[in-house]
Amino acid sequence: MKTLKSRLQKKVETCYVVQGEDVLLYDKALELIKKAANLQIEDFNFTVFDEDNFSEEKVLDSLQTLPMGSEKRIVLLKNVAKFGENFKKSLQNYTKNPVLSTILVIFDFFNKFDFLISEKISAKRLDDKSLQEIVVAELKKYEKTITPSACQKLIEACCNYYSLIKNELDKLASCLDDEITDKTIDKLVCKETEFTAYELTEALSRRDADKAVGLLNLMNKDTKTFNLVLNHFRRLFFASISDLSEKELADLLGVKEYAVVKAKQLAKNFTKLQLKNIYEMLNDVDFYIKNGQMQVENALFYLIFGILYC
Repeated sequence: MKTLKSRLQKKVETCYVVQGEDVLLYDKALELIKKAANLQIEDFNFTVFDEDNFSEEKVLDSLQTLPMGSEKRIVLLKNVAKFGENFKKSLQNYTKNPVLSTILVIFDFFNKFDFLISEKISAKRLDDKSLQEIVVAELKKYEKTITPSACQKLIEACCNYYSLIKNELDKLASCLDDEITDKTIDKLVCKETEFTAYELTEALSRRDADKAVGLLNLMNKDTKTFNLVLNHFRRLFFASISDLSEKELADLLGVKEYAVVKAKQLAKNFTKLQLKNIYEMLNDVDFYIKNGQMQVENALFYLIFGILYC
């Protein structure tokens, strides 16, 4: 977002495509664009199209509409994944010769608008360093500090999602502690399911049955949880057998490099044969679930004990 802010100070473009998985960063980007464009009278100059009211013809007409009582108007297109080839071509032609008083902003969560000539804005999860700066600055407003380890713990618990961290910061700001410590984080922060799945993988790698079962009981017994466990152990398996660098493997698996580093550490608690057997067991259970031969909750407990005693 810092990069976007500096780019907007130099020039406001006619088309922005926002892509990534952190929902709050989409809204943050739109807020910055509105401010840079000095948008006035939003009722007339801010039009939103989503999957409920999307119309190819109306979007194209709206892009040609001139602003009223404002230098600029914004057309926001969000959560739209299905459109025709004619609309695609029309939009391509429009961005080559846009109406200079219109700013087209696309929230492209599904990566369907890569074909456009536009300014790309990343709404991907932020790196640890950027989030540490945000956390420290936000808490400073409330005259609170946070220890480095507690800050890292907060980031990991929220899986680097700025949107989740923002929610937790509101909670931490209202607590009585002047300094936020690890104990405060453990007490107040709701851990994202993805991070709980990582903790579960870690407990299983240490053969800590009590903690593994306790963590599983905190999680929903659904396909999302199963897929998280599957993905974590798939990562461990590939980390154990691959000769690729950490960066290359991270790119291949579509995860952060840090996740590969942690996977390699946990993989050392298993032999390659054990990880191969666990990986095959996960794939078998996945097949049983999809074919209705096993309920997800039973499958998860079956896997937990299968991994603990492999």
